[in-house]
Amino acid sequence: MLRPVATLINRALRLYWRIRKPRTFGVRAFVVGADGRLLLVKHTYDRYWYLPGGGRKEEEPPEAAVARELREELGIHETRIERRLATYFSEREGKRDTIDVFVVRADVVDRLQRLEIAEARWFDSDDLPPDISPATLRRIQEYRGERPIEPGW
Repeated sequence: MLRPVATLINRALRLYWRIRKPRTFGVRAFVVGADGRLLLVKHTYDRYWYLPGGGRKEEEPPEAAVARELREELGIHETRIERRLATYFSEREGKRDTIDVFVVRADVVDRLQRLEIAEARWFDSDDLPPDISPATLRRIQEYRGERPIEPGW
């Protein structure tokens, strides 16, 4: 039941963004475990694997937003931000989005926020799932130094 509701909400938001073209701010995280594997998530409303993250609240610092998103969506309470990988810009969904991407160390996923996150799984960065989103794959290649960082999402 959650998947159809989440899909409807997501479609409504995308339509709203195309009409209003709001300025939004988000965060994503390379969550790296002690063994070096990366944590990816699959949303209830999409088919691809993504870096975990979400929206930033008004006047919320990006570092606080990434910690909050990891806590709320994945139950990760113990995080250590190592660095900001880059800041990206996107107008793909109709909104003007700024996304800060961080490299974060964490090991334990306590629970999933089931309304939005269908699955979370650890992957070796050289053994990624075939259904990873194209933008997430580009971010991983940038993280691994295989391509230069490009500001467009």
